[in-house]
Amino acid sequence: MHVERTFSVPRPVEDVFAYLGDFTTTEQWDPGTRSTTRTSGDGGLGTTYVNNSEFMGRAVELTYETVTFEAPNRLQFRGRNGRTVATDSMSLTALPDGGTSIHYRADFDFPLLIALVAPVVVGRRLPGLADETVEQIKRCLA
Repeated sequence: MHVERTFSVPRPVEDVFAYLGDFTTTEQWDPGTRSTTRTSGDGGLGTTYVNNSEFMGRAVELTYETVTFEAPNRLQFRGRNGRTVATDSMSLTALPDGGTSIHYRADFDFPLLIALVAPVVVGRRLPGLADETVEQIKRCLA
């Protein structure tokens, strides 16, 4: 299951990469995140983070790793908690006006039993959450 959105912000691609490449900023732009702490690394490839979020009224903790860090155009973070794998992928493109186009995709892989009901239960909430995420990123990078 996945959601994706493409949108623009009025900031240079290098600034957007620096901001989104620091996964601790999810505290500012991800509506569900309650806290994100870097646990190892220098912020680049291989850096790990513990993310505590709330989704559909449940507390969720995932350990994320930066799996793609190609400045200033591509970022990917993969989170795991033993049952679920969440992958956040971002492609950034410099725009002629000095802004940045962001293509954001979030993929969720659930264990078999949850995967059977996820489209009905979780699938209804994901589009709204993706829209909230876009709006918060736009506010943070305005």
